[in-house]
Amino acid sequence: MRGLATGWLVLGMTVLGAGTGAAQPIQSPQDAACRNEARARVFSTPDPQGLGPYVVGRQIYTACMQRAQAPQGRRAKRVKRSRR
Repeated sequence: MRGLATGWLVLGMTVLGAGTGAAQPIQSPQDAACRNEARARVFSTPDPQGLGPYVVGRQIYTACMQRAQAPQGRRAKRVKRSRR
């Protein structure tokens, strides 16, 4: 009986502990935008491999963060011309 009570206690602590640290705090405006994009698209994105919504959302978030951190194209230099 004592072993059963200990097992339930360990199981309860595991479940409670797993739910408390699930979400990381937002680090930047890009992070917030990518989280919103992933939330908006997770259920409309096809999942032919059957990975589940968490994995699909993570893929959307990762792709968005890579786009946000990619170096932007070079800007064209403005040529200053002197007035005559």
